Amino acid sequence: MEAVCALALPDAWIAAGFVRDAVWDALHGRLAAAPVGDVDVVWHDAARRDPVLDRQWEHALRERLPDYDWSVKNQARMHVRNGDAPYPDVATAMRAWPETATAVAVRLGADDRLEVNAPYGLDDLFALVVRPTPGFVVRKRAVFDERVAGKRWLTRYPRLRVK
Repeated sequence: MEAVCALALPDAWIAAGFVRDAVWDALHGRLAAAPVGDVDVVWHDAARRDPVLDRQWEHALRERLPDYDWSVKNQARMHVRNGDAPYPDVATAMRAWPETATAVAVRLGADDRLEVNAPYGLDDLFALVVRPTPGFVVRKRAVFDERVAGKRWLTRYPRLRVK
């Protein structure tokens, strides 16, 4: 979190699988371990939407912490991929993510306190529930189901319940 904070990106958070898996690992009694997959860094700046900037931030993070697979995405352009209206901030963009337990992000605040961004709350994450967000309940349910199967969550985390 300190490395991401040092970038001074607007509305920047560490999000998604990195946060979700850390919580699920702890709830399954596992010790902290290296992440499975990438570390998602999300930020929002409508004036700087060029994806080249994201690659530059990934490079900066890899230079500082090379053991992590960094993925940086400005959420100000993600609405195009999702067929949505522009997102005014990261929290709104997270509402378009597939699962409620994945739509969670953390960062260090100015006073080094942990801040949490969870537009669907934290109940599902801590209850070990995998639930689709509203956009994935019907219209995109196949995408949600493919993610649950493809990421092998039920094998990795046997106490999970899919809703």
